[in-house]
Amino acid sequence: MGAENVIARIALAYSLKSNKKLDLNDIQDSGGKEYSRKVLFGNYDKYYLALVAQHYQLHISNQDLGKYVKMHVDDGLQNLFSKLESKSDTSALIFINSIEI
Repeated sequence: MGAENVIARIALAYSLKSNKKLDLNDIQDSGGKEYSRKVLFGNYDKYYLALVAQHYQLHISNQDLGKYVKMHVDDGLQNLFSKLESKSDTSALIFINSIEI
């Protein structure tokens, strides 16, 4: 398991915790980088997808579910980056332990 998928999982959870509803019209281009569900979520893909489906009151087979996942990963990464930037003197381990998910 690589670092990118772990960070993506943390970002997704962090974004969902904010309870924001993101608008599909605001989806950003991924710049050609794609991850399979297996790479991104490992054996827990159904759980992560269920969290997003529940958040939007969608069926797990909804065709837009992947877009919402992408948007929440992007949102979570941006929020984590902003938070980390404001605490530039903090070590990564202390920072991760300080995040309330």
